[in-house]
Amino acid sequence: MLRVYHLIIATILLIIIPVGARFAFPNLFINKDTQPNTEATTTKTATPSKPANLKKDNTWQRLLRSTSAPNNWQVLPCQGETALLCVASQGKTLGTVEIDIYPVKDNPQFQKHLTEVGIPPGSQINLQNPQSQSQLVKALQAWVADSYNTFAKNHQAKNADKTTFSTYPPQEVSFGQQPGIRYGFVKLKPEGGVQEQYIGYVTSDGTQLYVINTSFNPSSSKAKFDSLENLAIFQPYLSAIAENLNLSINQTSAQP
Repeated sequence: MLRVYHLIIATILLIIIPVGARFAFPNLFINKDTQPNTEATTTKTATPSKPANLKKDNTWQRLLRSTSAPNNWQVLPCQGETALLCVASQGKTLGTVEIDIYPVKDNPQFQKHLTEVGIPPGSQINLQNPQSQSQLVKALQAWVADSYNTFAKNHQAKNADKTTFSTYPPQEVSFGQQPGIRYGFVKLKPEGGVQEQYIGYVTSDGTQLYVINTSFNPSSSKAKFDSLENLAIFQPYLSAIAENLNLSINQTSAQP
């Protein structure tokens, strides 16, 4: 009879102890390898002030206010590069974006466009003035038209019989919280499908010309995404990043 009682008590303890342990030590029963299944959402994170092993003269590090990216994507100035922004996910680089800053005094063609719209070459544009903003947009549109002509000539010389070249209508955007232009072009395969796609942004303060570009181009070594889909996903986030750049820092440092 005593053995029967012992069996009953042992059975009760086997049932009660695991249940009690779940309340007292819940972390012991959590599968740490399980990841939450969440949909991609926009995230906006302040850029770290000192990424590890980053060159001090990285242009993006100087101009970035914050970054915007899909959920589980990271956007940071590339290590060991002076003009590239790296886009990654789970430790894998998805693409890079390049920014170039050209002195207007070294660009006679753009100086000509500024003069044509009434902006004296080498002068700082009053970007608070609506008339000056309108003049700048016209000069930038002329610069984009020049770029399209150059791209078209290069394509005609190299790939006339292989791909179809098509430009995107330039769009007015905010670049560094001042007027800018978004532009781009695409090369299509004869059998259909995209062979290359380029996206760019341009603005100026009258003394500097700022150009951002990236692409889907398997033959390129930088300023590109390996996947056309990832480039398409990142485009609206790149627009947000370009809009929020702090160009005033560069304008101040460029002054004598």
